[in-house]
Parts: sequence; C-alpha cells; structure tokens
Amino acid sequence: MQRVCGLHHRSKPADRRRQLPGHLLGKASASMRVLVIGAGIVGVTTAWYLTKQGHEVTVVERCSGPAMETSFANAGGVCPGFVGPWAAPGMPLKALKWMFKESAPLKFRPRLDVRQWSWMFRFLLNCTAARFAENKARMQLMAHYSKTCLVALREETGIAYDNAANGVLQIFATQEEMEGGARAAAVLERLGIAHRLVGREDVNAIEPALKTSAAEIRGGLHLPNDETGDCQLFCVRLAELLTARGCGFRYGTGVLRLDHAAGRIEKAVTTAGDIKADAYVVACGPFAPALLRTVGIRMPVYPVKGYSITCEITAPDQAPQSSVMDEHSKVMITRLGNRLRAAGVAEIAGFDRNLRETALADIRERARALFPDAADYARSSVWCGFRPMTPDGPARVGATEFGNLFVNAGHGSNGWTQACGTSSYLAAMISGRRPEIDY
Repeated sequence: MQRVCGLHHRSKPADRRRQLPGHLLGKASASMRVLVIGAGIVGVTTAWYLTKQGHEVTVVERCSGPAMETSFANAGGVCPGFVGPWAAPGMPLKALKWMFKESAPLKFRPRLDVRQWSWMFRFLLNCTAARFAENKARMQLMAHYSKTCLVALREETGIAYDNAANGVLQIFATQEEMEGGARAAAVLERLGIAHRLVGREDVNAIEPALKTSAAEIRGGLHLPNDETGDCQLFCVRLAELLTARGCGFRYGTGVLRLDHAAGRIEKAVTTAGDIKADAYVVACGPFAPALLRTVGIRMPVYPVKGYSITCEITAPDQAPQSSVMDEHSKVMITRLGNRLRAAGVAEIAGFDRNLRETALADIRERARALFPDAADYARSSVWCGFRPMTPDGPARVGATEFGNLFVNAGHGSNGWTQACGTSSYLAAMISGRRPEIDY
C-alpha cells in the first residue's frame, strides 16, 4: 500500500519585478543552487533538466527513496494521444449516475472539506465545450512535447525501465463507446496525431491475446506512437544517473514550511534542519498545496485516489503485447516486462489511504475477463495512490509571486506522460532560456 508522505501562508512581496529571477527580466541566470521538493517522476525529471542546465541541484524527499508515492505503481502508459481534461461536457451527468454505483470508475465521496467542494465547483465550471477544447489543446501540446523529451533522454542515457514503444489500444464494449471513440478520433485528426479506428478483427490483430476474451468488444482506437514503461523504475534509474552527475538526494527529509521575506523564499524548514538555496521548486504532487499554503499561495489541486494491481505474467502469449485501455471500465492493463499492471478507479475522497477491496476486486476481475490466462491474478500485489488533479486539467508549471519560487505540480493522471515536458519547460524558464513551447 502506498505510504503517504505529507508536506506541509499570504503576504505580498515588495517590488515584485525587482525580486524576479534573471529569466523574467530578459537575461539568463547563472548557475544556481536549486532545491527541488519531491522525488516522484516530476521532481526527478525537474532535477535532471536543471542539472543539464548547469545548476547545483538538491532533491529532498520525505520517503526513503524516489517514486514511492503517486509515481510508484501507476498504469504505466506514456499516452499523449489520450491526454485531456476529466472536466468535459457530459461528465457531471456521468458522475451523478456513478455516485449510486459502488463499482463505478469515478466516485465522489463527500466530506466536510471546503477544499473538496471548492475544487468540485471549479471542476463543474470547466465542463463546457469551450473550456474543454482550450484545456485539451494545452494538455496535448505539452504531452507531445514531453514524449519528444522522453525519447531524447532515453537516447542520450540508454536508460531502461521495462519500456516498450508498441502503441496503446483503447477498446470499446458498446455502441455509445464506439461513437465516443469516433469523436476522439476526429479531435486526433485535427491535431495531426497518428491513430486508427478499428473493428473487432483488427483489435485481435493488434492484441492477439484478446481473442480469448469473453468480454464484449466492438472495436477500438489504436494509437501507434504511444509508449509504456515502469514509472517507478525510471525514477530510480534516473536518480542514479543524477547522483553520478553530482545531484544530491536527501531522503527521509520532509519539508515542513517555506520561510520568506521581501518577496523571496529564504529557506526551507525541514525535519532535518533548514536548507537554503537560490531557487526552490515545489514538485511534490498532491502535497504541493499544503506546502504552498505556508507562503500564502492557494493551489487548486485535489488528491484523486487510484488503485492498481501488479502480477507476474504466467503465459506470455496470452498477455497483451503493450497496453490496453478498456473504455468500459476505465481500467488500463499494461505489460511491463514480465509483469502485468492493471490500474483504474478515481475516488474524490481526500487523503483516504484505505485499500478498498471492492475497487481492487473490480480491477482484478476486469483484467481477468480481458486476459483470462495471462497472469497469476490470485497473487497480485496491490497499491493505491493520489493523483494531483487540477479542476481544469492542465498542470501548474512556472513562476509564483515569490521571485525564486517555482511550481511543477498538478499533473493529475498524466504525470508519467507529461513530466519530461513540464520539467524541461520549467528548467529553461529558471535558467533564463526561452522554453521550446509556449505553455
């Protein structure tokens, strides 16, 4: 089970422009000491690109190693073709129906929590066609840029993380789902993204193991350029490469608060003492809002819990070759080396760490229905984690009102897909260089 590592105000900085770092004044910044808070996929990739820019980087993480939270056992898909906001037209009605279904893919569990209700209200405001289109376009831009960054990083380093580039297949069980797939394909066509709408026979050709499935499958949407890989393994190995390049990692070190004066952060107060740097990056996912509140910044990110199971593949020819996104259950099933990962469910219930057995059973049974003989489902390991969701969809990446404080958080269910892109973008900004895209 995931171990939650929590991180822990509002004054206006004086003469904000005078306090801004060099990049926002139109000149490049020299090498700086940068403190990155969080060692999940976003924090580690932020450290990577900052180190490449010549900065002296230290990463602090309350857990005992990298990627032990949200990045630990996610679905494993690097899927820019699927990236888009959860806040979409029709979602409010779906969510209302799902409230009365225990096995629904999305569950809103009301709490006496002002932040939960505020987030939900903002989420509903974004469920319009115009806002959906705008938010999706921003997310697509970042996601495809991020894929390019990931490929370049892999080619530069040779890093291996049970990765494969065999595409991702979304499958549909009903005519309504097929029609939704056609609408998604039309959007992909306008964006120039490689895709193919396929029928049942082509589904079997793309993923032969689905021939033995008793589940209803009417067709699918194939995204041939999407990838898969173990996010946690990637983080561990990238952290090793970073250590070799002089980046420091301080595990078992929680950040309690940030202290500030005259519009700048002066230090990070941690469980292991104070840490001072020239610049600070908050990249601690769902825990970013709590830490930012210590300097008066309110960030609209709420934890949305997801679950996964991971089991050994016992019959390789009966397992998926890549990754299958089952639109009917919203469960994604991915081959990671000799393991099968099935992930799904979204619970809007705060930091509830309970491993709900009904949710795990639903994921396990859907995986078994699609690939009945592929893996040892009875001996699967189980996990839950918190997606750092913004109400509109796009992550929050960039500068703050404090001249040396930056944020890279709020990636939702797309952290693995967008981390390299947002981190490269932010590193360029901090370094006084023009980012390669306009986010």
